[in-house]
Amino acid sequence: MFFQSFFIFSLLFLSSEAAVLDFCVGDLSVPDGPGGYACKKPSAVTANDFVFSGLATPVKLNPLIKAAVTPAFAPQFPGLNGLGISMARLDLAIGGVIPMHTHPGASEVLYVVTGEICAGFISSSDNKVFFKNLKKGDIMVFPQGLLHFQINSGKTAALAIVSFSSPTPGLQITDFALFANDLATEIVQATTFLDAATIKKLKGVLGGTN
Repeated sequence: MFFQSFFIFSLLFLSSEAAVLDFCVGDLSVPDGPGGYACKKPSAVTANDFVFSGLATPVKLNPLIKAAVTPAFAPQFPGLNGLGISMARLDLAIGGVIPMHTHPGASEVLYVVTGEICAGFISSSDNKVFFKNLKKGDIMVFPQGLLHFQINSGKTAALAIVSFSSPTPGLQITDFALFANDLATEIVQATTFLDAATIKKLKGVLGGTN
């Protein structure tokens, strides 16, 4: 009984301590951990820690996919650390595509600012595909961990703002996971049912070996 009471007291104490902490601006001078970055000393926190201007200017488009993702995650915007949110800017040139990918740590909401974007995701239970051609002002949600994609389906460049339910949502692009590493072609062939020539071609394009 004593240990049960002590355990409950400990949980309540930790919860109250967490509630007292208004914020935990990430200290980027130390490595990130499973629970995020360590907190910057409160005396060193300034208003600038809660402001980020990086989404005003996109990063350079990737010539292969004709698209760019400009992140505002905890490593770029330490004020987000511990708050369970983040954002990014998505730029798609004509014909641009964000290949099939997943965010293991967060759900995503996409808001189309300009242009048209065909976006969708695949359920894990029955591989059902949910996709829609989105226009200016439309919003679409992508559940955490599910494979999803975005394609510029219009005749002009497209711009979208995305938000995530984590300051570090993570990213794994399926094509790069399969063909941009040194996993042997024989293993990729056995697990994807693709022929060796196609696999080697994709490895050549994406930088993989073996």
